Amino acid sequence: MELIKPGTYIDFMKYRGPVITVLGLMALLSLVSLFYPGPNYGIDFAGGTEVQLAFDGDTTPSEVRSALEEAGYSRPDVISVEGKPSEYIIRVREVSSLPENQVDKIRASVENVLGEGVLQEMKVSPGGDKITLRVSGEVHEQQLQEALTAGGAHVRSINSLAGSRDPRYEAQLVGVADELIEQLQAHFGERAPAHALRVEWVGPKAGEQLREAAVQSLLYAIAFIMLYVAFRFDLRFAPGGVIAMLHDALITLGIYVLFQKEVNLTTVAALLTIMGYSINDTIVVFDRIRENMVRVRDKSLRELINVSTSQMLSRTIVTSLTTLLSVSAFFFLGTGVIRDIAFALGVGILIGTVSSIFIAAPITELMDRRLFSRGRG
Repeated sequence: MELIKPGTYIDFMKYRGPVITVLGLMALLSLVSLFYPGPNYGIDFAGGTEVQLAFDGDTTPSEVRSALEEAGYSRPDVISVEGKPSEYIIRVREVSSLPENQVDKIRASVENVLGEGVLQEMKVSPGGDKITLRVSGEVHEQQLQEALTAGGAHVRSINSLAGSRDPRYEAQLVGVADELIEQLQAHFGERAPAHALRVEWVGPKAGEQLREAAVQSLLYAIAFIMLYVAFRFDLRFAPGGVIAMLHDALITLGIYVLFQKEVNLTTVAALLTIMGYSINDTIVVFDRIRENMVRVRDKSLRELINVSTSQMLSRTIVTSLTTLLSVSAFFFLGTGVIRDIAFALGVGILIGTVSSIFIAAPITELMDRRLFSRGRG
């Protein structure tokens, strides 16, 4: 399909200044948004608890969200489960881990009640919903429960564990999910769920590790793509392609932050996809520039960029529109995470199409003129 007539010549380099200025301001605004208001990290990165619940009566997400906010939960997410009325996935920032000072208080209380030397070991699960105790002799479970309760632990049950030389006990504590259900039961009465269908949590330390791993994955992708472009063409092309790719990812993330959409592992996957799309679109333009550099030797690189980009404009528009059409279907017909991915991809495709023309190519021309001294206009 030819949307642009063959032989059409557009002086893209003439408009590179104003376009680069606008895109640069957008990138700067995106960079500032990462510090203020800052990303709205999801449970993957910030830590928190995810609970899936089914209500017995008709409820709406706004009713559930209001009930949780009244109960003291900060910015809870309530997501409807597709095809299951009154069933929701609830995400809250709180995790069930016990603070370190609380753990010390519980340990001191147990040692005080059981006596010196009786408690051999006490371990708290990463989620803080379970305490395992190893003692030097038989201890009554009621005595353990009193000791844990005196330390501030909300004990649900205590069980004796077999298979160890020393007696071991496991105390199940009331976690965030249990407290959340209690709050909903107090608000909705009989309509509230009696138990959770599914509970998942991510601790703050695990969330921090996931954030670091996500940043590393992006840096590795950038490094390998730069090496690929340098070997595929030559060194003058690599900076333009990588800067355009970073520009696309930064602006997409900035728009994500400004709309306060949740940033999680899915967002990282979307950013990696955008980077791949961006560099692919850029390489197509670079390939045509390189072909014309061999065939047409009496033109400056600036003129070759205009000619090459004009020749590839029809292909670029068709490819971008086709991809946007597919992404739009996911955005308008999808729900939850699917819509967020589609939103990121849509923004990335639009920005990436512009950056291939007005970021990657002008930087390549600048590199050629300043560093390689080709002697062309």
